[in-house]
Amino acid sequence: MPPKPRITKDMVIEAAFAVARETGAENINARTVSERLKCSTQPIMYHFATIEELRTAAFERTDQFHLAYLMHVSGNEKEIMLGIGLNYIRFAVDEPHLFRFLFQSGYTEGNSLLEMINSEGLMPVLSAMQQGMHLDLDQTREVFITLAMFVHGYASIIANNPLAFDEKLIAKHLKRVCTGAIFAIQEEMK
Repeated sequence: MPPKPRITKDMVIEAAFAVARETGAENINARTVSERLKCSTQPIMYHFATIEELRTAAFERTDQFHLAYLMHVSGNEKEIMLGIGLNYIRFAVDEPHLFRFLFQSGYTEGNSLLEMINSEGLMPVLSAMQQGMHLDLDQTREVFITLAMFVHGYASIIANNPLAFDEKLIAKHLKRVCTGAIFAIQEEMK
């Protein structure tokens, strides 16, 4: 008899991520993950003492996926801010369950805006934006906060309502916000 395939911790996390992606993080449980892996619930509970631990691991995997999605920007460096902003909104359109998991599930509770803006995980986004805007890091953070509030609002509305994604209209609004935020920073520097 051939040996049974070994279910690894990474396989369990990927299966939980897939459940979150397809049906929502609230559906991550031992049964749904084991069904996806075509195994009993035993391997899931072997790797994770609680479903909460598994959801946290799936959240971290989702966060990595989101960062890669955001950073997939083409075009010149002056358009990097626009590209990242549009990708953030597009993520809510393409991956509404993952968007809700990341930003509306309570897993980021306890983190203030200041903690988020200074987090190590945000550095790739800030660095890319900084290069495109030719500002120092603190100024880039200020522009990012303005942009993030606008973009997150748009993305939340789209992820939770049947609002159409009109890229041209959103890009026009996003350019206005970017231009205004950069202008305000430059005025403060005078």
